[in-house]
Amino acid sequence: CSLQRCCVCRKKGATVACWQKRCSRRFHLPCSSQRGCISQFFGDYSSFCWEHRPQQSVETLQEGHTTCIICMEVVEDSLSYTTMVCPSCKHAWFHRGCIQGQALRAGLRHFACPHCRDRERFLPEMLHMGIRVPNKDRHFGHLLCSSCAASGTHRRCSGLGDTTQQWECAGCAGPGT
Repeated sequence: CSLQRCCVCRKKGATVACWQKRCSRRFHLPCSSQRGCISQFFGDYSSFCWEHRPQQSVETLQEGHTTCIICMEVVEDSLSYTTMVCPSCKHAWFHRGCIQGQALRAGLRHFACPHCRDRERFLPEMLHMGIRVPNKDRHFGHLLCSSCAASGTHRRCSGLGDTTQQWECAGCAGPGT
């Protein structure tokens, strides 16, 4: 691998190869997103160059200018590497970077469509499209809000025992709870 050149930056040491047979493209993992490559962080941990990457095949139409449900900025007018949609509700459009940030904050246990809260179709689709969703259950001393997954607390800071499995932030639980 030390002699393999990255197809993005052209420097040596490219260790990631496109999973597609007969494709000779190799790249550094940090360079991959600059050119629209996708790495899947489950199963065989497959990676794909920009030509062979998986694409969303959701039948949907945008109505006028659609905004990202997370950052509220305008998204592209069709599905692409940077613009994605929930395969379940087909109304939640988002930027790849925005949904990746959501996945990192929520973790595997709480990651769902920000609009319809579907996990059954949403999670496998996002994993397939290269969204990395960490298994935050490993952080035994930290709990995320079971409703929004945007806020968290340390068990000790909130006086919660090791057996407590769910917690809600003040915004979701409401006043006085």
